[in-house]
Amino acid sequence: MKLVFAGTPEVAVPALDALLASGRHEVAAVVTRPDAPAGRGRRLVASPVAERAEEAGIEVLKPARPRDPDFLQRLEEIAPDCCPVVAYGALLPRAALDIPVRGWVNLHFSLLPAWRGAAPVQHAIMAGDEITGAVTFLIEEGLDSGPVYGTVTEQIRPTDTSGDLLTRLAFAGAGLLAATMDGIEDGTLKAVPQPAEGISLAPKVTVEDARVDWHTPALRVDRVVRGCTPAPGAWTTFRGERLKLVQAAPVPELTDLAPGQLSVGKNNVYVGTGSYAVELLWVQAQGKKPMRAADWARGVRIAAGETVGG
Repeated sequence: MKLVFAGTPEVAVPALDALLASGRHEVAAVVTRPDAPAGRGRRLVASPVAERAEEAGIEVLKPARPRDPDFLQRLEEIAPDCCPVVAYGALLPRAALDIPVRGWVNLHFSLLPAWRGAAPVQHAIMAGDEITGAVTFLIEEGLDSGPVYGTVTEQIRPTDTSGDLLTRLAFAGAGLLAATMDGIEDGTLKAVPQPAEGISLAPKVTVEDARVDWHTPALRVDRVVRGCTPAPGAWTTFRGERLKLVQAAPVPELTDLAPGQLSVGKNNVYVGTGSYAVELLWVQAQGKKPMRAADWARGVRIAAGETVGG
């Protein structure tokens, strides 16, 4: 089939690579978000998908909005059979959805209908799910509601961050997306409607969502830290300034600290929660680089009775 691939971040690159390597399909063009400012100089930088497509000599389309007439006209001229999508980052209008004969097929990183939305991996970890996965589905105008072509599952490990899990899903999902394109082309795959039960939503995780509430149980604190790593980054406050929590671990045997209370040893930093303590392993103070929590504690000279999150 002739394909136009739509995607933007690094997590979409393995799927593009899988389609380029499949040998069965022609990736005629790539659609991605416009160049965005990055770094200290705020220089405009192309998306990872755009960079990969340019390396492969593929036409790159960067519409400000996918309803722009020039973009829709170019898409009609290319006349793709199908448009695979991975984390493109913009809503597709009906005018675009109608162009490819076999539609737009999205690779989504959850087991739909669970966790429909922009941040399924973060929400799965924060909710304490033990199993997640990826699906391919036919895009409709509703939010991740279209019929499903294929599924892969993935266990959520006890120490997984959203970055860890998303990386594994990106590679597993890349194979699924390539296989889905094969099945659509040869007629062996039919999309199956999603169940009406089990729907949950996964909106974008905000900075405020990532603030740790030390009155919640340690397991909840751990899930927030892991679910918000690397982005947007879990955080608390210390002496009135923001402290990013890069890595932490529950300590079930330590139960005598009040919520937010700090306890500092020679090589350990503990914080009380609504149940038992968590150990801070890596933190990042405002304006500083990430460092071991014990080194941070020595540098700020934590006094007896000090707290975080106050």
